Amino acid sequence: MPYPIEDKLVIAVSSSALFNLEQPDRIFKDEGQEAYKAYQEAHLDEPLSEGYAFSFIQKFLQINEKNSKEKPAEVVVLSRNSPATGKRVFRSIRHYGLEISRAAFLQGKSPYAYIPAFNASLFLSANKQDVKNAIDAGYPAGIVLPNSNIHEEDGDELRIAFDFDGVIADDRSEVVVQELGLSEFHQQEDAQSSIPLFSGPLADFFKKISKLQDIEARKNKEDSSYKRFIRTAIITARNSPAHERVITTLDEWGVSPDETFFLGGMQKSRILEVFKPHMFFDDQRSHLDQNVDGVSLVHIPFGIANR
Repeated sequence: MPYPIEDKLVIAVSSSALFNLEQPDRIFKDEGQEAYKAYQEAHLDEPLSEGYAFSFIQKFLQINEKNSKEKPAEVVVLSRNSPATGKRVFRSIRHYGLEISRAAFLQGKSPYAYIPAFNASLFLSANKQDVKNAIDAGYPAGIVLPNSNIHEEDGDELRIAFDFDGVIADDRSEVVVQELGLSEFHQQEDAQSSIPLFSGPLADFFKKISKLQDIEARKNKEDSSYKRFIRTAIITARNSPAHERVITTLDEWGVSPDETFFLGGMQKSRILEVFKPHMFFDDQRSHLDQNVDGVSLVHIPFGIANR
């Protein structure tokens, strides 16, 4: 019997982000519903190939291997696809040994409305409109971007990196940059350095990941041989004097990433290539329009940067 989903850190993922559905999708568009269903039935025992979010999801689920009693992580599939595709998706899940048992298949309907029903702190999808609908509704969601350099990594570590403004925090400071310029932004952030920012779309996900890190820190304190599994980083274009408000906000929330980078306009890829996160979240496409070897890149279409 599955553990109560209310007690979990839940990621919802679309079937098209978890697996590569390009071929069946082409059949659906070119030949229609019946041909699509026949194709899926004919290939039912042929595992789907890995999608752009697959490697991250596979690594994320290893949190439960480190916490076998509590099993605090869960992945659910939220899909526009039909139950016919659902059969093949679940057989592919079983083929790859993924611990995923919950799903919704909505036969053409956008699944974003079910994000809170599944207690999901993050929804990953390759469908831009589904993610935009989720963000507009106030739900945490991101578009998994195509990246030809994603590959399975054997290391015993899950690394997740986040931009700050428009991702973890809201975009009120970014509004100042966009409307009044960088100089006014620095003056404001310096003056308001002791005032924490409000939460952004992925704040809940970041906080829950941090709570799991606190559990790991306690285990390491009790047993020095315990190796921590989760590492986090914030990679922001902010620099001094705007850095203090980031620290103020994180202190207010009682969270702390393992590594924090204040880049002042440097290319983020320079850090990503060293930290090598399994997934990086940013609200600005200009920071994501480059393949970084081994990194799944996710666009959060939130706030003024995406209007």
